[in-house]
Parts: sequence; structure tokens; C-alpha cells
Amino acid sequence: MAEAHQARVQKTIEDMVQSLERDHIRKMQGLMFKCSAECCERSTDSMSQVHNCIERCHAPPAQAQGLVTNELEKFQDRLTRCTMHCNDKARDLFDSGAKEPAVRAMMENCVGSCVDDHINLIPSMTHRLKENLDSIPQ
Repeated sequence: MAEAHQARVQKTIEDMVQSLERDHIRKMQGLMFKCSAECCERSTDSMSQVHNCIERCHAPPAQAQGLVTNELEKFQDRLTRCTMHCNDKARDLFDSGAKEPAVRAMMENCVGSCVDDHINLIPSMTHRLKENLDSIPQ
């Protein structure tokens, strides 16, 4: 993927992840630390009970991280498949006798369309992630 296209996707994804972290995950992490501190204050619990309590506190942020990671992996896989289709089209065009400048232009346009299409998917992906993050019990 051309550097400019890659930078556009990366910037948009980074903005989305920062927004999710600021508005959802950071709150979860704060609750996790408060919960863990409360576990440590249980003077009558055994070491194992405190450990289990802390693990329960860490579960919501871990689940959130898994949700975000899974969604980003699916997004990346879809974008990769789209650009691979562009590669195949470029190879077919080149094999049919087209000149390199024409093949490069077609490839640039095709990859640009992939990037545009996938950037347009980010708002719905963000909405879905926010709903899923909000549904994680604290």
C-alpha cells in the first residue's frame, strides 16, 4: 500500500483507538486499580483469595482489550484482502501487455479505493466497539 494511503489509515485508526481509550478504557483501568487495592486491603483473606480477587478486577479491561484487538484484526484482514485483489488486478493487467505506468496508475487508484472504503467503515466499527465496551460488566 502506498505510504500516503497507509498513513491515512493509520492516523484514522490511531484517532479511534485514542478516543476509545480516553472515553472508555481509561475509566475501566481506574476501576480495576481501585478494585485491586480493595482486594489488598482484605486482611483476613488468604493470599490465594486476594490473588483471585485481583484477577477478577483485571477481567473487564482484559476483555475490552480483546474486543478492540479482535475488531482491529478483522479490519486489517479486510483491508489486506482488498489490496491483494488490487495486486491481482495489476498483475493481470501487466500480463495482458499493459505498460508499467498504466499498471501503476490502476494500482494506485485501486488501493486508494480500498483505503477510502475501509476508512468509511471506521465510524460504524467505532460505534460497535463503544456499545460492546459499555456492555462489559464492571
